[in-house]
Amino acid sequence: MACELILALDVPTKEAARPILTQLQGKVSWIKIGLQMFTAYGPDYVKQVADLGYNIFLDLKLHDIPNTVEKAVESLSPLPIGMLTLHTSGGKAMMQAAHKAARPDLLLLGVTVLTSMDSAALSEIGAGPDITSQVKRLGLLASSAGLKGLVCSPHEVTLLRSCLPHDIKLVTPGIRPSGESGGDDQKRVMTPRLASEAGSSYIVVGRPILQAKDPASAALAIRQELS
Repeated sequence: MACELILALDVPTKEAARPILTQLQGKVSWIKIGLQMFTAYGPDYVKQVADLGYNIFLDLKLHDIPNTVEKAVESLSPLPIGMLTLHTSGGKAMMQAAHKAARPDLLLLGVTVLTSMDSAALSEIGAGPDITSQVKRLGLLASSAGLKGLVCSPHEVTLLRSCLPHDIKLVTPGIRPSGESGGDDQKRVMTPRLASEAGSSYIVVGRPILQAKDPASAALAIRQELS
């Protein structure tokens, strides 16, 4: 399966999002709605974006006791969403509860180590400095809990492909198109082409498209790089 592009709709208001969503209809299939937009506008906004013809990746990174996460997934499942995130660091019981509550066609994605974190940040929270070991440990735990997808840095894709079932979907943020230097809080980054070649199922791109003079052309260029 070819690697697909997901646009991270990380903008402050739905008014700011409206022209971007209009321009990208037919050019991008997936839209990621994160905490900022969901907190501001709630489930109705998810439905509005889905009504424009987009597949929805709801990125809430659920993390709580098993019962609370199970009930949250139950509450979210009726929404027109195809993907939903939760933190693998919540533990196996929490992930199993989420898996139990999710409808069959909802892909639950376990977040391993955030791409904003480096070895020093990981050490600060007591997990040790070895990012790859932590990602592998959490990835195997998520798979054993029944999850069929993970969010990871593109730098850990090859590792996870070597130790997880072949049907696991790997979603990778931290993507920077060729020729872009970044300049934001992402620390473990990669180009779209290299992420695809490593084995990413989906790449998540935000600012390189959102801040482009022509978002549609920027999205097209990334899709061409993927192919």
